[in-house]
Amino acid sequence: MKMTTFAAIDIGAYEIVMKIFEISAKNGMKEIDCIRQRTELGADTYAFGYISYDKIESLCRILTEFRTIMEGYRVDVYRACGKSALRETSNILLILEQIKSKTGLHVDILSNSEHRFIKYKSIAFQETEFLKMIEKPTAIADVGEGSLQISLFNKECLVTTQNIRMGTMRLREKLSGMEEKTSDLSGMAEELMSSELFNFRKLFLKDKEIKNLIVLGSFLPKIIKKANNGEPSFYLSKDALMAELESYRRKDPESIAEELEISPDVSELLNQSIAVYRSLIGGMDVEEIWAPSLSLCEGLAYEYAEQNHYLKNPHNFENDILAAGKNIAKRYMCNTKHAEVVENFAMILFDGLKGVHDMGKRERLLLRLAAQLHSCGKYISMSYSAECTYNIIASTEIIGLSHTEREIVANVAKYNTMEFPDYKELAANLQSADYLTVAKLTAILRIANEMDKGHRQKFKSVKTVLKKDVLTVTINSAQNMTLEIGMMDDKRKFFENVFGVKLLIKQKIKQ
Repeated sequence: MKMTTFAAIDIGAYEIVMKIFEISAKNGMKEIDCIRQRTELGADTYAFGYISYDKIESLCRILTEFRTIMEGYRVDVYRACGKSALRETSNILLILEQIKSKTGLHVDILSNSEHRFIKYKSIAFQETEFLKMIEKPTAIADVGEGSLQISLFNKECLVTTQNIRMGTMRLREKLSGMEEKTSDLSGMAEELMSSELFNFRKLFLKDKEIKNLIVLGSFLPKIIKKANNGEPSFYLSKDALMAELESYRRKDPESIAEELEISPDVSELLNQSIAVYRSLIGGMDVEEIWAPSLSLCEGLAYEYAEQNHYLKNPHNFENDILAAGKNIAKRYMCNTKHAEVVENFAMILFDGLKGVHDMGKRERLLLRLAAQLHSCGKYISMSYSAECTYNIIASTEIIGLSHTEREIVANVAKYNTMEFPDYKELAANLQSADYLTVAKLTAILRIANEMDKGHRQKFKSVKTVLKKDVLTVTINSAQNMTLEIGMMDDKRKFFENVFGVKLLIKQKIKQ
């Protein structure tokens, strides 16, 4: 029986955590060790915008110790990831270079959407509890050190996600120096957090009825467990949890740390955490709250297990990404029927070019998103819709996509109607391989979009045959398609130049 020893390293804002797991198809995933080391990288990043020499040295020393521990466990595979404290620092390239030279470890810097998506995957692996919760409209709140991520589920599908740049540590930094001016620092933190949440509720909750709330946070599982008299249950009603949180407001952080069996050196973040929990939960009329004790480390291990076929996740994450895309399109009043036709046609072309385009499932997903969103900029400007489309997509977080993938989708949608640029114009944001992906997906989207030029969905079906460097596309339609086929010359030339394949379009008239 094959078993893999996997190490997950989470480089956070106030501590670095390594968890070691044994993973096998027969026994699933088992945590065998957890090591935590305190170093406040976020204190530098959130206050000054860069990480000091002393903290970089501390980070490298801790990672060197972690590497020694991994060798002792004979770890087969590891993944080390940095989040906002590293992502937002101005000297990140120098830090990564020092980590590599001093520890020999490679660190991935996760975009916010990648970070949240991996943690969200770890929740979905709790199959029974997760599926039960999302039977009703549900919100997932991921309380981090740098920000708060809120994702909304409806009909078992992810419909929207928003990031609020006010996490526990950033909140602490904003209120630093206020201790001498107030005796109710927790109240001030809650007031500041509530003001940030007001706009989210106004814009995205409106009349939405949220029944369940899933909260990921460092301290909440311990608070709920204590409220349940130590029982290993992480569920509580809203009223019971709010009462429990209120009781902590009257206690000093050291006393709370002792009650919850939390290390005293992180107790100073308790006030900010409780303020976030109270502001979040108090503003939602939910029936039940679930706070599973999960972190990024579990998410990294689950993702590795899924990708290597040790475990199978019951939830379809690709559908969540596509559902999020459709909801963005709906928000910007895109023509739904036209977008569906373009998306379907684009998929037929993509699949028909298999073996030529050298792209896989992930690029296919990005093409689907570009097709869904290719006209969203018209909501802002009919004259400059391509630029507006780019700006909307590039600025809108789509959970599960990296920053580069979002940049690819935004450029494909933009150059669907604009002249395609030389690489030097996009080199600042895209590597050469990504540029080629943009070119290929744009060529496909242009043809698909042109085939519904009049937005009348004239054809019933489409068939493709690739033979001797000729892609023949046969369209089954009883309607006149002179407009669509006749105006395709420029798009056809670009398509043929990109793929080195001649494009032949035929109409089959069949009633």
